[in-house]
Amino acid sequence: MLIPTWLHYLSVASLALGAVFAIVIAIDIARHPQHMWIMDIVWPITALFGTFWVAWQYFSYGRLATHELAQKAKERNEDPPNKRLTPFAVMTANGSLHCGCGCTLGDIVAEWLAFLVPAVAVAFGWHSIFQEKLFAVWIPDYLLAYAFGILLQYFTIAPMRGLSLRQGLWAAAKADTISITAWQIGMYGFMAFAYFYLFRHLLGTKLQVDSFEFWFMMQIAMICGFLTSYPANWWLLKAGIKEKM
Repeated sequence: MLIPTWLHYLSVASLALGAVFAIVIAIDIARHPQHMWIMDIVWPITALFGTFWVAWQYFSYGRLATHELAQKAKERNEDPPNKRLTPFAVMTANGSLHCGCGCTLGDIVAEWLAFLVPAVAVAFGWHSIFQEKLFAVWIPDYLLAYAFGILLQYFTIAPMRGLSLRQGLWAAAKADTISITAWQIGMYGFMAFAYFYLFRHLLGTKLQVDSFEFWFMMQIAMICGFLTSYPANWWLLKAGIKEKM
């Protein structure tokens, strides 16, 4: 059975929408850089899957965290507006997106790497441990998502706390290990549902990495990852393990 035409066009439209919002946010950030420079990367990357929602969150609350506004607040001996005006629920969402940026980058790199170089999947157990390539690729998916996540978290925590490289990496690992794992669980869960049930069972076809449909499913999977990581990030922020954004 072929993939329905409506699903193909919906996939193309959704991916195009993500690209448009990512570009719009990137242009705005170029004009109004974030005080925490790592968020200059987080917002456009997460817009690739979050589209309208991430754009709303950025323009409603992310814009409160620009370097310009933070400097003006510092001159007046005030807390920056993002700390004063952002509800805790949105701060948690910002922290979740920060984690999700690393997961998004890791998943994109791992999926394409395993597609272009199948030996990567073989090295992680395809044919020997896993009959399904999907499961083997999930290992480098997680490893790269974790590496990107720790790197992004390091550049958030270390400058704010004045930590050394070793201290910063340890603090980043404590802050992001749980949230990244929670995100990947949600992402993996939906991708397994899409791969085995929606496409293989209902449509009688294979969900391929080099298709618009695969990355449309990945957009939805990332939103599922956000939902499963949100409670973990709430706890991490409340406990002071992760920095508020």
